[in-house]
Amino acid sequence: MIQILEEIICKVLSGHDISEEDAYSLEKVTDTDQLCDAARKVTDAFFTHDFDSCSIINVRSGRCPENCKWCAQSAHYDTGCGVHGVLPVEECVAAARINHDNGIKRFSLVASGRASSGRDFDGICTALEAIRDQVGISTCASLGLLTRDEFRRLRQAGVCRYHCNLETAPSHFPSLCSTHSIEDKIKSIGDARAEGMEICSGGIIGMGETERQRIEFALTLREISPVSIPLNILCPIKGTPLESQPSLTEDEILRTVAIFRIVNPKAQIRFAGGRSKLSRDAQLKALKIGINGAIVGDLLTTIGSRVAQDRQLVAEAGLKF
Repeated sequence: MIQILEEIICKVLSGHDISEEDAYSLEKVTDTDQLCDAARKVTDAFFTHDFDSCSIINVRSGRCPENCKWCAQSAHYDTGCGVHGVLPVEECVAAARINHDNGIKRFSLVASGRASSGRDFDGICTALEAIRDQVGISTCASLGLLTRDEFRRLRQAGVCRYHCNLETAPSHFPSLCSTHSIEDKIKSIGDARAEGMEICSGGIIGMGETERQRIEFALTLREISPVSIPLNILCPIKGTPLESQPSLTEDEILRTVAIFRIVNPKAQIRFAGGRSKLSRDAQLKALKIGINGAIVGDLLTTIGSRVAQDRQLVAEAGLKF
């Protein structure tokens, strides 16, 4: 397998996409250190030492009609999740300013629900326009499955990047959510891109998928070509159907980072939720083999990282925050 792995990396380094057969053969590389070393070569070849940071605010929380089995905000499950309507514009602007002043490069408004429309959508757009005009930080949005006209309005409000996670492999998604499909997400992603926005799309690992399905997931992401792939590690939340889901091992997580880097050599792969499950040494290793961005600060319904801690960790990994 060492020779096959070397041949695969040669293809990647020469600028070619590897075949599906090559991608699935990565599952047979049993030595995780070899897989990680290969991913490090890809990262070193395609990226500088710059680290991309972003932060998010839960602009509308809870009461989501979708039945995603991992999510604390679904109205189908009793999780004790906080519920609030769209936040006031001033609160969004203040949060954006704090992140900008702390050197965070991007700021995203994230709303619960299948989509955002009507008065809620108008309020979010007003907040985005105020952030653009008063703060100057690069803005992103994650507002669900929107129409083409709504995406156009977001772009006019200054949104540079739209976030819509595929969440998992197409073969696994139907077992986790039945109220919408990956095809629905892919259509929205295409509409957002058509309106001039970059795409941020990743998902969650550790939801009962196999390693082969993680490779399928990485390949599916390659098809939609996001500039950023947020990689979440499941935090089982009490009250959701996945509350008793066993945790992935650090070895499984590092293998996933390595495979995602090899399959998507030019995409930014960013730490998102759940990375606190990794030891500091494992986080450092992940930063060296493929992770070159992160969602920092508090996340939606789980505790994120603190910016000062991230700066220290990123510097130790040889990257520039």
